[in-house]
Amino acid sequence: MPIRYAAALLAALFCTAALAEVHEVKMLNRGAGGAMVYEPDYLAIAPGDTVKFIATQPSHNAASAPGLMPEGAVPFKGKINEEIEVKFDTPGLYGIQCIPHLAMGMVMLIQVGDSQASGVQIPASLPTRAKQRFEQILSRLSQ
Repeated sequence: MPIRYAAALLAALFCTAALAEVHEVKMLNRGAGGAMVYEPDYLAIAPGDTVKFIATQPSHNAASAPGLMPEGAVPFKGKINEEIEVKFDTPGLYGIQCIPHLAMGMVMLIQVGDSQASGVQIPASLPTRAKQRFEQILSRLSQ
């Protein structure tokens, strides 16, 4: 009898893992949204999904933006010119930045779960272009 329960538990765990998706984000010098962009610049994903940040062009990375993460979320920082995969388990809104190009506004948002973007406070310490791009993304979400 215990073997059957263990087998059922393992099957349930594998099914849950199989349902998680992998989303791809390109790090670009130029894209549809202008210079120094992530494409797409916004993702809505489920908790447990993974985002693969692809170093499509050189000199970029992906890192969590301080002050734009849900409480309890683990910050991350990818290396320059390297692909990184990040699993997002904690529901909420995540700001993502390219550290070398933050001043040029290379940022994006990832919404995990059903969290609402309304009421999000963009950190005042961010460079002007980064703040503007975050505001543009948030304004599209409120339409």
